[in-house]
Amino acid sequence: MLDGAGSKRAVSGAAGANRATADAAGARAVEPALGMLPEWDLRDLYPGPSAPELKRDLEDCARNSAAFAAHYQGKLAGLDAKALADAIATYERLSEIMGRVGSYADLSQQANTTDPEVARTCQDLRERITDIAAHTLFFELELRRIEDAPFAALVASKALAHYAPWLRDMRAYRPHQLSDEAERLLHEKSVVGRQAWIRLFDETLAGLRFPVDGRDLTVTEALHLLSEPARETRREAAKALGKVLGENERLFALITNTLAKDKEVEDKWRHFDSPMASRHLANRVEAPVVDALVKAVRDAYPSLSHRYYRIKAKWLGLDKLAYWDRNAPLPADDNREIPWDAAKRAVLGAYGDFSPELADLVGNFFAKPWIDARVRPGKSPGAFCHPTVPAVHPYVLLNYQGKTRDVMTLAHELGHGVHQLLAAGQGYFLSDTPLTLAETASVFGEMLTFQALLRGEKDAARRRVMIASKVEDMLNTVVRQIAFYEFERGVHTERRSGELTAERIGAIWMEAQRASLGDAFAFDEDYRAYWAYIPHFIHSPFYVYAYAFGDCLVNSLYSVYERAEAGFQKKYLDMLRAGGSLHHKELLAPFGLDASDPAFWARGLSLVGRFIDELEKDA
Repeated sequence: MLDGAGSKRAVSGAAGANRATADAAGARAVEPALGMLPEWDLRDLYPGPSAPELKRDLEDCARNSAAFAAHYQGKLAGLDAKALADAIATYERLSEIMGRVGSYADLSQQANTTDPEVARTCQDLRERITDIAAHTLFFELELRRIEDAPFAALVASKALAHYAPWLRDMRAYRPHQLSDEAERLLHEKSVVGRQAWIRLFDETLAGLRFPVDGRDLTVTEALHLLSEPARETRREAAKALGKVLGENERLFALITNTLAKDKEVEDKWRHFDSPMASRHLANRVEAPVVDALVKAVRDAYPSLSHRYYRIKAKWLGLDKLAYWDRNAPLPADDNREIPWDAAKRAVLGAYGDFSPELADLVGNFFAKPWIDARVRPGKSPGAFCHPTVPAVHPYVLLNYQGKTRDVMTLAHELGHGVHQLLAAGQGYFLSDTPLTLAETASVFGEMLTFQALLRGEKDAARRRVMIASKVEDMLNTVVRQIAFYEFERGVHTERRSGELTAERIGAIWMEAQRASLGDAFAFDEDYRAYWAYIPHFIHSPFYVYAYAFGDCLVNSLYSVYERAEAGFQKKYLDMLRAGGSLHHKELLAPFGLDASDPAFWARGLSLVGRFIDELEKDA
């Protein structure tokens, strides 16, 4: 099925790939000191899986979708602009109902990934949506088949002005469209094909346990220990992760190979010229722009990550860092815990200093049950913000444990939330922002919060720790994610020549990690299996470069803000309100920025370099 302009992204944010948080046992020990942590209430979507409202929406949507097909199928080319606008509006309403049901299923399962009854119910809902959507599948296919000249005349009409950006992005898939029968087959088989393999990955990873210090830990709890002050604790957790992932790497390799081959087959039929091309199209970004980003980051490895980690090794009194030292706290870090109320004040204050309107929007998430922050058994790891649908509101999932990085994650995900609230006025189709721009508000909100905390810190040693922590987050967001992208590119490219063994996948992983981390690190064989726990490789191939894109973009944007005249905030809010209605060139032009200019990426990376310069003076 084409990843068309009308499809909605399941989640946004820093899901487990680069922000690991702990699960049940650790949470019970720290939560009393953190205060009452909120849990979300999904009743704004539906009161429950057996709610009459949910049943009614499914039945109405099934009936109306069938009627829609009977009325319009085979007739779109003959519609005038007004009639086509009415048809699109109806299609959008039907799509939003299906998106609402899908959001409820996704969030219900993320809240409890290990309950088989929840998994069964959510799978049933997804299958119902897939069946219903089959009725409307013809719509975008027929629109793409209209010849260019008559289609251009239609889009030029005032009646279609609102939908013109959606039509533009949807039509970009025209060269990659298959026959109606093939598209329908791919659509209907998705629940027992790619989606089934993703479910196998999620449930397998959630069910693994890692023995550390006499306890059997979840993957997120074990990953959390890699940030512990005691080096032996970090080492034991790292070894447990490597051992258990290694014991299961054949299954993870099978999943990876199957999904990569599935993608290759579909890419070949759709005439995509590289494994990354479909992601670039979905992100509405040109391949040369992404190539320029990747080259800029790779060229900066020595001056950024290699240099910083040599400084960190010196601070830790080590000749070489082991891979379990990468996220180790610095010796001067007091490892303080930040209660939930203090985190809330910090984030609200930072957003409020920038824009009272943004602070009001953020306040809704705290005042209403839109955040799930408490760590508990079976809950999805990491953090994300789910956009749901414009008629409702986003939901934020965190695993809050009171660390400074948790506060940054809160600021990050709330940035996604306010972006989605502001863009909701564009409607279901045009509120959806491509991944490359979806990280803008989140990373900007994170930077606002960091700068506010830094201004309030007067102790020199503590400031150094805060800057170092920010540098590590930026390296994780930029350097690590580009290393992930290089790994994925290697795996998908080699998979086109045949199935890859787990050992070969591990070798590609190690090549990318050594290149990005540099000579400050020593690795052992256990680290070769660490590719297996990264969910983005399975859920959203080549998603990861969007993090680096967003971080570099925001660094450039923040530098404009630092020297901007009055009016920056209005332009920034207008950019967020635009949602997916404008191309990245159009969104950045009011700030004098252009992502197609190679100098743009160097400008974004220079902020990281300046932070490292400051740390190097004290090394």
